[in-house]
Amino acid sequence: MSDDFDEIPDLVPASIPTETPAVVETEEHKKIPVTIVTGFLGSGKTTLLNYILTEEHDKKIAVILNEFGESSDIEKSLSVNQDGSLYEEWLELRNGCLCCSAKDVGVKAIENLMEKKGKFDYILLETSGLADPGPIASMFWLDEGLGSEIYLDGIVTLVDAKHIRDYVNEKKENVMVNEASKQIAIADRIVINKKDLLKNEEELEQLKQDLASINSVAEMIVTERSQIPIDYVLNINAYDVSNADALVQQTKKIKEHGSHHAHQISHEVQTVCIQFDQQLESLDQLESWIQELLWEKKFPGIDSDIKEDENIIVLRLKGILYPPKDKLSQEGEQGKKQTRMVIQGVQDLYDIQEGYADVDNKDDTSSKIVLIGKNLDKEKLSASFKKVLNIEHNII
Repeated sequence: MSDDFDEIPDLVPASIPTETPAVVETEEHKKIPVTIVTGFLGSGKTTLLNYILTEEHDKKIAVILNEFGESSDIEKSLSVNQDGSLYEEWLELRNGCLCCSAKDVGVKAIENLMEKKGKFDYILLETSGLADPGPIASMFWLDEGLGSEIYLDGIVTLVDAKHIRDYVNEKKENVMVNEASKQIAIADRIVINKKDLLKNEEELEQLKQDLASINSVAEMIVTERSQIPIDYVLNINAYDVSNADALVQQTKKIKEHGSHHAHQISHEVQTVCIQFDQQLESLDQLESWIQELLWEKKFPGIDSDIKEDENIIVLRLKGILYPPKDKLSQEGEQGKKQTRMVIQGVQDLYDIQEGYADVDNKDDTSSKIVLIGKNLDKEKLSASFKKVLNIEHNII
């Protein structure tokens, strides 16, 4: 962890009201967004959360820590139970935020904590520096459809500007993709922290391009000592299928980065985008292609002997589709909004739902599928897509 922690926040005991305020009743069914905050050791996660817990921002934010055994000032101030059991008592800070340390970060465990303290506006969940955020993200994302009180809002990854290249290029036995690469690949927003440790602006620009070579669709912000706007980690709406406009903007970034070539970060993990204009007859063939790619970890429809270390690894899947003929809405336009199918996937899990996007051109039938992962050979992907779906396409 970083040594440049802020001061330990002042804590006051959490008090449970004897009567439930009337305002809670009116917001009883309002779901609470969960932002996962991840980053490799020393990236500045604790400094960021300490900053959020102490700044005046008029937001009721619950911060859940999952770093046991680390030298964290926040954790020291929480006096975590020594027996390793779930620490179920919130500590309330003077700016209205709440803090809790928990080994179990499951959906049910967090909802139990919410019942004890009551509702709040946002949840920030810190993961271990060595954690793969994929399984945690999948847990909250899938539980949304099961009537949960919480939902996945997005993933924010902090990177140490000085050392991230070393972490990403580190080779580990029996590991297809190391933790640092996964954290960058799955991120919806990336915080490049400790920019003051870089030599000059040229080095910073090269780092941005290097990170974009892994994940071309994530937003980036550059800072020192984890000082970023609070809103950068809130209301990300990365998994919101009701509005496809964010995906439209993200796919535009891929072309922007396509002409740049990274030199210092490994190209093992990369972003690939498949574009096509032809309307699909149905989702069946596309889903079959996606499923074999994710689950069988091979190129669907083409004969290719793939060694174990050459297996396709898809860490993040996104897509925006012109509705297939059997899914095209008969209701026509909703103002300027046009029906689109939105694809979201994390590792071997994916979902396709109907959404809406602002489309100026009524005749626009374009579709885009974005894959972030390893061993995504563009020629083989293109041949596979052509073989299974039999449609013309471009791949970048």
